[in-house]
Amino acid sequence: MKKISSTKSEFDAVETAIATLRCDLPTLFVRDIDYSIYSGNIFFKDPVNTFQYKFNYRIIFWTLRFHARLFFTEIHFDVHDIRRDTENMIKVDWTVRGTLRLPWRADLWFGGNSTYTLDERGKIYRHVDTWNRSPREILQQFWPRSGAN
Repeated sequence: MKKISSTKSEFDAVETAIATLRCDLPTLFVRDIDYSIYSGNIFFKDPVNTFQYKFNYRIIFWTLRFHARLFFTEIHFDVHDIRRDTENMIKVDWTVRGTLRLPWRADLWFGGNSTYTLDERGKIYRHVDTWNRSPREILQQFWPRSGAN
C-alpha cells in the first residue's frame, strides 16, 4: 500500500497552481500570467527553447503575446485538461490554433502538453512542453497550400 506523504499545505499548493493555470493559460496570448506560483529558478524546455530563471520565463510569455498580436489575426490556446499527475506534478493538454496575418490567411494548428513540477515549497520549478508536430511542420503551415489562391 502506498504511503500518502502529502501534507495539507502541499495539497493546497498543487490545487492553487492548478487553479492559477486554469485561469491563466486560456488567455496567455492576450494578458500576462500570474508568476507567483513559479520558483525564481524555474527551468523551461520546449522543442525550440531551453532556459532557466523567472526573468527569462517572463520574457517568453511577453514574446508570445507580442508575436501573437504581430503575426496573427486570431490565436487561441485551448486547454483540454489540467490534472494532478503525481504528488508534485501537474499535466496540461492543450491546442494552439490561429490564423496568420497573411494575404492567404494561413491557419496554424498544433497540440501538445505541459508538465509542471513543484518543489518542496509548492512552487513550480520545472515546465516542459512537448508538441505533436515538429517545429518544421508547424512553420510549414505558414505557406500557401498548393492549389490555394
